[in-house]
Amino acid sequence: MSIDSRTSRPHSLRLTELKLPLDHSEDALAEAIARTLGIARSQLLGYTVYRRGFDARKKSDIHFIYTLDVQTSDNAALLQRAQSQPNLATHLAPSPNTQYRFTAQAPAGFAASGQRPVVIGTGPCGLFAALTLAQMGFCPLVLERGKAVRERTKDTWGFWRKSQLQAESNVQFGEGGAGTFSDGKLWSQVKDPLFHGRKVLEEMVKGGAPDEIMYVSKPHIGTFRLVKVVEYMRSEIERLGGQIRFQSRVEDLLIEGGAVRGLTLAGGEHLSARHVVLAIGHSARDTFEMLHAHGVYVEAKPFSVGFRIEHPQGMVDRARFGPFAGHPMLGAADYKLVHHAKNGRSVYSFCMCPGGTVVAATSELGRVVTNGMSQYSRNERNANAGIVVGINPADFDFDALGQPLVAPGQRGHPLAGIAFQRALESGAYVLGGSTYEAPAQRVGDFLAGRASTALGEVLPSYKPGVHLTDLGAAAQPSLPLYAIAAIREAIPQFAKQIAGFDMPDALLTGVETRTSSPIRIQRFEDRGSERHPLRLQSINTLGLYPAGEGAGYAGGIMSAGIDGIKVAEAVAANILAGPGG
Repeated sequence: MSIDSRTSRPHSLRLTELKLPLDHSEDALAEAIARTLGIARSQLLGYTVYRRGFDARKKSDIHFIYTLDVQTSDNAALLQRAQSQPNLATHLAPSPNTQYRFTAQAPAGFAASGQRPVVIGTGPCGLFAALTLAQMGFCPLVLERGKAVRERTKDTWGFWRKSQLQAESNVQFGEGGAGTFSDGKLWSQVKDPLFHGRKVLEEMVKGGAPDEIMYVSKPHIGTFRLVKVVEYMRSEIERLGGQIRFQSRVEDLLIEGGAVRGLTLAGGEHLSARHVVLAIGHSARDTFEMLHAHGVYVEAKPFSVGFRIEHPQGMVDRARFGPFAGHPMLGAADYKLVHHAKNGRSVYSFCMCPGGTVVAATSELGRVVTNGMSQYSRNERNANAGIVVGINPADFDFDALGQPLVAPGQRGHPLAGIAFQRALESGAYVLGGSTYEAPAQRVGDFLAGRASTALGEVLPSYKPGVHLTDLGAAAQPSLPLYAIAAIREAIPQFAKQIAGFDMPDALLTGVETRTSSPIRIQRFEDRGSERHPLRLQSINTLGLYPAGEGAGYAGGIMSAGIDGIKVAEAVAANILAGPGG
């Protein structure tokens, strides 16, 4: 018997919706499987846990829900019997094969062929693209503008402690990408029929992530464990013939006849390249500008802006779990909230970090940006989440007071979202005292429309520190007035779902602007075939593969990793097809 399930065992049956109490024994799980299947305990040869979640809808009856792959002495007879038992048939089927299957293999001698693909960026998308290419024998060259993850971590903590920002080594730039300083969430709602997500988890376990990420319903590993995983992936890429170069910012692309032919690094070095994976993350604004200047098709896309909100984690635990709050099998509680405001704006919780901290996430001088982070233990005193408002490209041309950011003739520019973000981030820097402290306000004061002058029960976790102010002041709002109004309306509504959410001493810290990329680099999607020669390339620049969150195709570690694998498969297919492919 095993609770570790990296892949589904062959010739097993998938059993779903098996319910058990939180404190059950492992033997109780085996007994429940046999009882549900209607077989003797001796006929159950083994099982693995594919997924374990919990149902907390009734606080007085929180229980586990299992999905399992089971092996019995006669699987065929069980499936046949299930045909006449609808209740069993609903929850029993042959287990799918979740083992990742490589789609290509480089020919012998490929490393010396001069055709190696280039991957720009070492966030989760770039790392999984490079690792998959390396595992298929294509020896990628990986370019990263920032530093290796441990050096980058020192620089990031240096900024948090001493306000010394390194423009190329911070929360946004460096090995591991922005997700390294996050809660390390490893789940996604993207469709994944080929189980690429299982490969992402399997590689992370190989790199030192806990085995439980393979089966818990909402896996996470936290920042410190992500560092170890990132270093493992780098070592694997290099062991398999890939090369990773840090502090190697791509400054220019050579495009001839609508196709990539090379690139130039910031130091002036030129590299030939015909297959370039663009996995640059959502904050590579200078690269976005370079691509647009070259005519690569870029369009503005919606994103969200708002604040970080902090509450005592114990309050959230009690609101979500009632008498089960603090149960070791549940851990720190999270939440997911949405409100549709009267002014037409949607307000929602974003990147909720149980037992975590609010972090300084700027990558540019003279600007303040917030994000959230947790360690694997999730044992800090506060819970935090983004409370953000959806905005769209029609909003980008105006600042927080509704004044034009650009001349009328320049409105609707594809990069207008960058100017919009910068205006809010620069305003937050000034509102925070121009020292990289973040502007902050108690929730009670925010709802009442008055400036905060003292902290209450909730102490801020943000470093370098906060400066109390009025985030919603009509003369100098930290966000557009429509966003302020929507959040003021949403917080009391959220309190109907999470008791105490509107507690006066809860703390808002501004601003959160990097919820997702402000652009999308359009690419040909699947085109009906995994081996279509245009698959996943830029719609007007062949050989350029926009990928991950920065290009507008992911929203977190898991979806970015999945997209990296998909893009690697497309690159491999096109390399093998040759110039005419």
